[in-house]
Formats: sequence, structure tokens, C-alpha cells
Amino acid sequence: MGLDEDALEYHSTDPPGKIEIATTKSTSTQRDLSLAYSPGVAAPCRAIDEDPTDAYTYTAKGNLVGVVSNGSAVLGLGDIGAQASKPVMEGKGVLFKRFADIDVFDVEYDFEEPDQFVEAVAGMGPTFGGINLEDIKAPECFEIEQRLRERMDIPVFHDDQHGTAIITGAALLNATHISGKDLADLDVTFAGAGAAAAATARFYASLGVPREQITMCDEHGILTADREDLSEFTEPFAEPPEAGGDLADAMAGADAFVGLSVGGIVSQEMVASMADDPIVFAMANPEPEIGYEEATAARDDTVIMATGRSDFPNQVNNVLGFPFIFRGALDVRATEINEAMKVAAAEAIAELARKDVPDAVRKAYDDQPLQFGPEYIIPKPLDSRVLFEVATAVAEAAMDSGAARREVALEDYREQLEARLGKSREMMRVILNQAQSDPKRVVLAEGDDGKMVRAAHQLAEEGIAEPVLVGDRERIWATMEALGLDFDPEIVDPEADQLDPYADRLYELRKRKGITRSEASDLIQDGNYLASVLVEMGDADAMLTGLTHNYPDALRPPLQVVGTAGNTEYAAGVYMLTFKNRVVFCADTTVNQDPDADVLAEVTRHTADLARRFNVDPRAALLSYSDFRSVDNPGTVKPRRAAQQLRADPDVDFPVDGEMQADTAVVSEMLTGEYDFTDLDSPANVLVFPNLEAGNIAYKLLQRLGGADAIGPMLVGMDKPVHVLQRGDEVKDIVNLAAVAVVDAQDSN
Repeated sequence: MGLDEDALEYHSTDPPGKIEIATTKSTSTQRDLSLAYSPGVAAPCRAIDEDPTDAYTYTAKGNLVGVVSNGSAVLGLGDIGAQASKPVMEGKGVLFKRFADIDVFDVEYDFEEPDQFVEAVAGMGPTFGGINLEDIKAPECFEIEQRLRERMDIPVFHDDQHGTAIITGAALLNATHISGKDLADLDVTFAGAGAAAAATARFYASLGVPREQITMCDEHGILTADREDLSEFTEPFAEPPEAGGDLADAMAGADAFVGLSVGGIVSQEMVASMADDPIVFAMANPEPEIGYEEATAARDDTVIMATGRSDFPNQVNNVLGFPFIFRGALDVRATEINEAMKVAAAEAIAELARKDVPDAVRKAYDDQPLQFGPEYIIPKPLDSRVLFEVATAVAEAAMDSGAARREVALEDYREQLEARLGKSREMMRVILNQAQSDPKRVVLAEGDDGKMVRAAHQLAEEGIAEPVLVGDRERIWATMEALGLDFDPEIVDPEADQLDPYADRLYELRKRKGITRSEASDLIQDGNYLASVLVEMGDADAMLTGLTHNYPDALRPPLQVVGTAGNTEYAAGVYMLTFKNRVVFCADTTVNQDPDADVLAEVTRHTADLARRFNVDPRAALLSYSDFRSVDNPGTVKPRRAAQQLRADPDVDFPVDGEMQADTAVVSEMLTGEYDFTDLDSPANVLVFPNLEAGNIAYKLLQRLGGADAIGPMLVGMDKPVHVLQRGDEVKDIVNLAAVAVVDAQDSN
């Protein structure tokens, strides 16, 4: 089946199209309906009548964008009309929702005259928080956007003009950074003089490229002042009448080429005629003005190349811009998207490309070696950090430039944006903020692994922890250089550093466990034993290990050296699972194979303490396949006795009950309806499983089939903060567990 057939099937599968309306409030009772509509809806209507700005408080206006088109210039299809453009506009709505959590109504008007179109759109001002104009032909698009911006007090943004300008502007900032060129000295040649080209040229001028150093060409050659087909938008870039010529003449000696025209019009000879280390943005789709391989092979120096295609490096994709620009504009209730906001967006996008790329993004792009350089000057659209980097920059620029009607505290706003990415982000932000308030020394046992080095850089850069890397010093330095990481971590090299004090301490701890002094000297060369002794002696506050080891092998050294806390016999592994509106802590998922009632009670206490570190009030359920003795055998007795122990303990200050089935524990109606005697008055958020097999199976099913995000495993019950990663965890997992370890250390102190 070809792409067209796949696309038709995709769009026609029931229900047709790609979008639907969903309610955001409960509608399950008669009272709900009376609040949602008549008679309750009269109250917000009266409030808005008295103060129109209350529309942002009582309706969805503040998160609603209208994607509006007349279908006169649709993608590569041309003037196909309003109705035929609807799949594109629905698709735009999907992108708004997917990347920035913005709701969209798509509106297709069958109007060709600008006057009709402007009147219709302007009349929708009360409905929307912003207007995204889409696929409107030039030159009418310029007039339409300008008139609507003058008439409406909400952002009006023609993405075909400004989206390309902003993304290529970010690419230009990074390309000049890499090539060592200065924007003020840049000679730029444009192929194309339509809406996107004119807007991009104007935006480059805003970034610092002098207008007189921008040459614009169309199919007739270089634009000159004596031509009668110039518009008010292309006239500023027209050359003197005597400066005629074709595209090849314009490209000779140019520092940068920007193609927004048609495919195949640029030759290798034209690229070869450009200045040293040229910048080539060939963005015609589906065929660029010159192919990627042809352009980069045209000369021996570095050609920094970008296209509009996803199968080559540096794809110029507008989805990096419009969702996040509107997000920032909506959240400060901006009256417009002005030049300062667009420049801020471009600078934020450019800056993000210079940062280490998360493993999740690398995996999404087939583990490509994404690293700032000539083949990576623009972030990937699936990089979730674009949301809080770009939207925050846009919101700040709106406030600074006077376009905002609402002030936001930028640090709080950034956290709100992170929360839009999922409950796990919101929960981890609690821990990250606490860690940053008092960073501790965290030793990374497998410190010469590339992921550990990247995690150490992030921990240091964000002030979460003071990383100590255990590993080969030369290898760590080489990794840092290869990744372009500029920081100076503390490194302990087992092969090169003097470790006698640590070997002595290991011998002292283990001499009655069968370890000789010479064996201690050998064992201390193992990163896990060395890291464990560093923590035990107080030379580090916490440790992480397990990235390249089996979990039991990684856990054994810290258990032998650091041990469990006082009055504690057993450690346990806990996963925090986050759903859209719920958080649960699952224990034990990694350590104790067949715990008895005493162990289950101990694990419950530790897990409740962990929940409190995330600002969650614990409510614990001891799980089984029995509800309160509905089945009575040795298996169900264990969790029942554990619950009895906990309820009888005066130091236990959280509700706990069991044994109970999993659905009884988490479904409110079952818990409080069938079992009104239970100590739990609402669903449990600490779930304690009867054995390791059940716990491990359950959390993985919830993660894979239930759509939960998992953070962990977090090791509880240790004498000092120790956490064991799962083999192959991502950098974000290392950073998250390191932050948990820092908070553990803060609590210990």
C-alpha cells in the first residue's frame, strides 16, 4: 500500500478526520449538567458581561486558537479551495494539541476577496485567544494579516510567513556561530520572493543582517527597483536598476543562500561560487533547490546545509515554532505576536540545539548521533524541552515589550509548562526544586559511561548535585570532548588514584565476612565497591549505580558496605507511577522475593516516607487476591498481618489497610461502598505487593498497557542514599534518581 492509500485509510478510519471535542469537567450527574448548561451557565455569562476579561477565567478562550484558511495556497497543492484544505487545517490542530496542549477549531472560509475574509475572521474575536492564518496565497496574505492585526486585540499570526522565518532564523544563528561568521557582515541571497521569502528576509534584518546585504531573486532574476511587479514587502530588498543578473550572479560570493522557491534550480557550480564555509538553506518541497549530497559535495570546506525534508539533517519544520509561540502568547494574554517575541523564539530554539540531546529524542530518530554541529543546528520537533524553552522566552518577550495583559513569574510558569508534559514532570519538579536548594555530592559508580558523563553535566549545569565520576579519567575527558561538554567534574580513577584509605575501610568492614586485605585492594578497583565506600566514609553523600550491571550485582556492594538503616532489616525498590490525574507508589518491585509480614510492614513504612518527599500524603494498601479474609490461607495471611501491625503501631501516622484486591484499593466506589469499615477513606496511593513477582509484573503492566510514566526504582531502607538504576536507563532517569538521592541526603543530614 502506497503513502496516498495509507493516508486515505488513516483519515477515513471511524471516526473520520483527526480531531474531536472532549469535555474537561464532569458531566456524570444531573447537577453536573445543570452547572455546565442551564441554569448554572447564567452565572459566568453575567460575570463576563460585567467584565469581558472574565472570558479567560470562565471559558476555554484562553487556550483556544482558530486555524483559519481559504485554501488558496495549500502546501504543494496550490489553490484547491476551502473545503479541500480542511484535512490540512485539522492536521494543524493536531500539532497544536500534541506539542503545546492548545485546543483548536479549524475554520475554512470560501472567500477569495480579502475584504470578506477579514470581516469574517475579525468577527470571531470573542471566540478565540489567537488566530493562526494558514495557506493563504500572496500577496493577499500580507494585507489580510496586517488588517486583522490592526482590528483584533488577540495574536494574529500567518505561519507560512513567520514560521519559516523564525525556524530558519534559529538555524542562521547557529550556522554563523559554527562558521565563525558575523550577522552584520553576512551577504544573503534569496531564491523566491513570495510570502515566506519576504517575511524571512525581514526577519533576518531583525536578527542583525543589514537589509542592503540581502539580495532577492525570483524566476525573472534579481529584484531591481525599476521592476513594476514589486510589492511593498519586496521593494525594500530591490537592488538598484543597474544591478541586474540571475540567481547564479546573486549567489557568487554570498555567505548564505535561502531557497523558498522551486526544486532543482541551484547547481553545484553555484554553491562552489559562494564564500568560504557557505550556509545553504534549500527548503523547496518535496525537491530542494539543490540536494543535500550535491551541495555538501560541491566543495572541500564545510557546507552547513538545511532543507525542508525529514530524511536529511537540519529539517526546517514550522512545528518547532507556532505551537510554542502561541503557548507563550496565550498564557500572558498577549494582544499580538510582535517582532520581539519572534526574535526571542528564534534565539531560544537556537540555544536549545546547543544543549545535550535527551536519549528519548535520539531513540525517536533511530539513535542518530544528534550533537550540535554542522549536521545538527536545529532541535528536533519531538524534543519536549522546546515547549518550556520557547514558550517561556516568548512570554518573557511579550511582557518586556508591552504586548502582555497578564504578568507571570517565569520560574513558576516554566514549571507549569513542564507539568503539561505529564504528571511525572510535575512530580519530579518537586524533588528537583528541593535538590537545587542544597545540592549534595553524588558519586556515579559507572562514571566513564557516556550516559553517566552526560548526566553529570546536566546535574552540574542545573545545580541539582555535585557529581563525582568513578572511572577512567582519560576516557571521561575524551567523552566530554567528543560530546562538547564544557564542565570540570570531580573524577576518581580506580586505576590511577591512591585508594589505600578506601581499601583499608573496606577491609575493616568485611574482614569478618571472609575478605582479606589483599582482596579488599582488588575489590576497591570495582567502581561499585569504591563508590559504596566513598558514601560510607562520608566522602560522598549518595551514590548511583546499575546502568551497566544486572540489578542484583549492582545492589550487592552497597548492601555489603553501606547496609540498611538502623532498626531496618530490609531495603526495597519502589516505582512511582504517574497517570494523568493520579500517582501511585508500587513496592516492592526489585529486591525482596518472598517477604514475610514483618518485611511487608517495614517496606510500607519506607514507601510512605518516600511518598511524602514528593508532597504526597500516603494511603497504603497491602495487596492480595483476597478482600479482608474472603480467602484465608498462608498467602493472604502475610499482608493481613502486616496491615494489622501497622495499624497497631502508634508511630504510623498514615491510613493503611489490607489485605485487599488491587481494584478494591484503587476504585473509590468499591472501597468506600462495599467496605465502609476500612481505614482508607479514599483510594490508596501506596500499593504494597505480596511478593517480588507480583510487584514487578504489576508495575510493568501499568507502565506498558496503562500508559503510566515510571520513575525509579527508588531504593528505600538504606543507611545512606543509594539508588540502583535499571540497566540501559536514559540520562533523564539518572538525573531523576540523582535528584531523589540528593533529597534523601538532605533528609539524612
